[in-house]
Amino acid sequence: MRFFRLLTPFLLVIVAVLCFAPAAWAFCGFYVAKADTKLYNKASQVVIAREDERTVMTMANDFQGEVKDFAIVIPVPTVLQKEQVRVVEPKIIQRLDAFSAPRLVEYFDSDPCLAINNSSGMDAAPAPAARSQEAEKRGDRSLGVTIEARFNVGEYDILILSAKESGGLETWLQRNGYKIPRGAKQLLQPYIRSSMKFFVAKVNLDKFEKSGYQFLRPLQISYQSPKFMLPIRLGMINATKEQDLIVYILSPQGQAEISNYRTVKIPSDANIPLFVKDEFGEFYKSMFQTAYTKEDRKVGFLEYAWDMGSCDPCSADPLTPEELKQAGVFWLDDNSASDVPVRPSFRRSFSSSNVFISRLHVRYTRDKFPEDLIFQQTANTESFQGRYVLQHPFQGELKCQAGREYKRSLPKRFEQEAQTLAKLTNWNIQDIRNKMNLSVGNLRYSWWENFLSWLGLY
Repeated sequence: MRFFRLLTPFLLVIVAVLCFAPAAWAFCGFYVAKADTKLYNKASQVVIAREDERTVMTMANDFQGEVKDFAIVIPVPTVLQKEQVRVVEPKIIQRLDAFSAPRLVEYFDSDPCLAINNSSGMDAAPAPAARSQEAEKRGDRSLGVTIEARFNVGEYDILILSAKESGGLETWLQRNGYKIPRGAKQLLQPYIRSSMKFFVAKVNLDKFEKSGYQFLRPLQISYQSPKFMLPIRLGMINATKEQDLIVYILSPQGQAEISNYRTVKIPSDANIPLFVKDEFGEFYKSMFQTAYTKEDRKVGFLEYAWDMGSCDPCSADPLTPEELKQAGVFWLDDNSASDVPVRPSFRRSFSSSNVFISRLHVRYTRDKFPEDLIFQQTANTESFQGRYVLQHPFQGELKCQAGREYKRSLPKRFEQEAQTLAKLTNWNIQDIRNKMNLSVGNLRYSWWENFLSWLGLY
């Protein structure tokens, strides 16, 4: 059998498997580029809109392969009914990604002579022989597995299962055409012990073909529970290397953070050399890996935190109220109930600007993240973004004393940028210096000019 590729980190995917800028510059400048999830081959994305104990969770689908081989199993805290599950368009998650992505910005120095004060996949197991529904129910009961709900949503066939012990659930899944990877039984047990249910989704091939969609759409579920968590352990069963997870948390309060692991801010507000403009993707991946290693590979990084009503600089427009509803925000107004599949008790009227977004980036392995992610909301509304600055030197004539002093200061500034970049990325400092010699425009300096400048004689 050919094993399927792991889908999102907390979804056990199945294919027959259970599967240094000055303070005055803060948050402004000209947007140049962004570090979105396209940088990562297998970055999973989850959107969580939460207020009090009410949650709407949207799960992006990065499955690649035959849709007939697709299925997922997700531990959920309660039995879900059909009206609590729906499919949404991928564009909503793409919009959140673009809006919150770490960004590159640039500034242009003004003329210093002007006295202006500028303030892995597997084949599916053979389908089991058809059994009568009554025989099926008897077999399910003997295994301690109960089908709590069965319904169709869009192109998906949905089952909600409960189980009394992991061995029975393992057997049930095997009898129904799923092959459980080694280690799943042990990882299923804590969820069963916590009385969690299992959301199982497969593709209905006939409905998928009639839908006209080329790719599977994200699934969105709504539920009420005191548990504010994301189960990731099941998704580690077949993982052979580190996995990236981006979680967008939408809240009417403020920043969200991981409570059972440290949440730290990604390094930000650093002046870096101009050539990085053409290498921003590689820069960000190297910078993230360096920070991740420095933190012993067991933290979650805050990449963005901002009120959804604005951005500075904007890498994408803020989401509209309608888009926010599609993303699961149910507290905007009384009409949200018609757009978001939540129970009547979820409805509550708030201002349309009352949405704060936190973007958390977790890179994890089974040994460093032995527990599922548990989140908490805070009242902290401080704005933060992963932001990296290109500062272009003035390239006109410099005939005044201030201009000469400015020119003498540039080599030191360029060297500081080089050292900052090397520290952030672990790139070779001499390679950085060599590249910078090709990217300072008309302001080229010979070795003797640099030397005299350091001495304050040029």
